[in-house]
Amino acid sequence: MSPLRILIADAQDLIADGLRMRLDDLKRYRIVGHARTGVHVLERLAQEPVDLLLMDVSLPGSDGIDTMRAVHRLHPRVKVLGHSLLYEIEYVNSMLIEGASGYLLKGGPHEELLLAIDTVMSGRCYLSPLARKSVESGYAYTDKRVDGAYVGLTEREREIIRMVAQERTNEEIADDLGISPETVKSHRKKLMTKLNVRNAAGLVKYAVDRCWI
Repeated sequence: MSPLRILIADAQDLIADGLRMRLDDLKRYRIVGHARTGVHVLERLAQEPVDLLLMDVSLPGSDGIDTMRAVHRLHPRVKVLGHSLLYEIEYVNSMLIEGASGYLLKGGPHEELLLAIDTVMSGRCYLSPLARKSVESGYAYTDKRVDGAYVGLTEREREIIRMVAQERTNEEIADDLGISPETVKSHRKKLMTKLNVRNAAGLVKYAVDRCWI
């Protein structure tokens, strides 16, 4: 039986090297490469066959969630296992909604890594205990439900999050985008609902977590 071909996507070489060391000794797995950005992920997938993509949420440029959407569209047969330090519901749900087959937290035991890979490759979904608890507990700050409709971020909303994270005022954002300060305030309010955060600090954290700034 041919070994499982795995591509690792992580901005940190140390993480990728650690995963390679944990899996290379097992003959049933073969690490085919390491991608540091979302763009690099798509380039590698176009160049060689991969069975499993082990991908972090926080990738520079096109982050893990946006990259997940592209992978699902362009390479639907590739299984994807999210691999991250982030376990909040918005990250876990976003990865699953965009097509990931599971979500594994970094720093777990070797046995969990193997269990997660085997579970995903068998066609089932794997969630680390903390990720599962986050999903099951629902949204803390809004009335969104776990089984409710998913509403992704628009390009305009992404622009506003980046500007908020750069400490721009509502007036400055409005001037740059050619909209009114009241419209900016409305966008910020909707963003906090969508992302399950209570204030601007939550929007900044979201941008930092996803390597947008």
